[in-house]
Amino acid sequence: MSDWKQLRGRAAIAGVATFGCGEAPGYTDMELLAISARQAVADAGLKMGDIDGLCTASAAATMWAMPVIEHLGIRPSYIDSTMIGGSSFIAHLLPAMHALESGQCNAVLVCYGSTQRTATFGRKEVVASRRFLDPQPYEMPYEPMMPLSAYALAAARHMHQYGTTRRQLAEVAVAARQWAQKNPEAFLRDPLTIEDVLKARMVSDPLSVRDACLVTDGGGAYVLVRAERAKDLPNKPVYVLGNGTACWNRQISSMHDVTVTAAKDSGAAAFAMAGLAPKDIDVLALYDAFTINVLLFLEDLGFCKKGEGGPFVENGAIAPGGRLAVNTNGGGLSCVHPGMYGIFALIEGVRQLRGNCGDRQIAGAKTALAHGNGGTLSSQATAILGLAETL
Repeated sequence: MSDWKQLRGRAAIAGVATFGCGEAPGYTDMELLAISARQAVADAGLKMGDIDGLCTASAAATMWAMPVIEHLGIRPSYIDSTMIGGSSFIAHLLPAMHALESGQCNAVLVCYGSTQRTATFGRKEVVASRRFLDPQPYEMPYEPMMPLSAYALAAARHMHQYGTTRRQLAEVAVAARQWAQKNPEAFLRDPLTIEDVLKARMVSDPLSVRDACLVTDGGGAYVLVRAERAKDLPNKPVYVLGNGTACWNRQISSMHDVTVTAAKDSGAAAFAMAGLAPKDIDVLALYDAFTINVLLFLEDLGFCKKGEGGPFVENGAIAPGGRLAVNTNGGGLSCVHPGMYGIFALIEGVRQLRGNCGDRQIAGAKTALAHGNGGTLSSQATAILGLAETL
């Protein structure tokens, strides 16, 4: 196939599942992954023996795919364990579509699990180990509070350059919480106001604890098959219309402009493949590790102009009843964030298009965009999903 854009709609997500989101004491990363994987395979109407492609990644292990294969008891002919942070599971889509199209495999399982909240070896220890395993020579000598300080840097620059306010950032957190209140799976569902966010404990100026994502446990998985096969499986197929991945840097100090991310490229590629524009998207699932992320991604993906993200989200514009449905599960800010959130963004997009979202369901949704972010505004991956009528 000479043009990658011809893969538009050639594969579909046939099954999804999450497990252990929030707190899952007594489980390991692998157990959360395995349970969500088995549930996603069952949701697709398949058996684990049908899985001959695997995509997985973990912050805790460089050879993570191998124990996953061993644990699940599969022998895949296609394996992708590319690890580019929280965007990995959205970036896995296009390579998996190539593998399906070529006949290398027939059913690809994409899966993740993390007990970041309850594990004895948690985020603090992982961050400490990275000083040796993943050194960042232009940042680590100054001992910033990572990743928080990196995003605070981007937020401060955006505020200086475009007049963005803390109140506008707070709109993002409040919208996420209002969506979470409609989602029984969400970890935080207590009421949250703009004033609550503004008065919350400052952790890295200008970001407060309510501008930062959760630290939770959670497993997630989805199954990708060729479009023709998906028609014969139990669920309404959700087709992959577009996918793009881009990375410009590892360290935020290596960005040319900390208000412009590689989402500009990943989004452009996904929209080009899908043949759609931002105005055609019904539901957005954006990687909201911090409130500033949502503003940056709304801008870089083309939903508003650069610098206009703050005014764009004012007055509940991305909350329930607003003009644009963003992070309808509650996002990483209020639903789930076990270290890498991208797979949960994609699963929410699928659930919305399948009509599985109960009180938070967006009526008539036919298209969804899921966007993943990895590192400190480093890797970016964008997926555009659609129902049969969008093909």
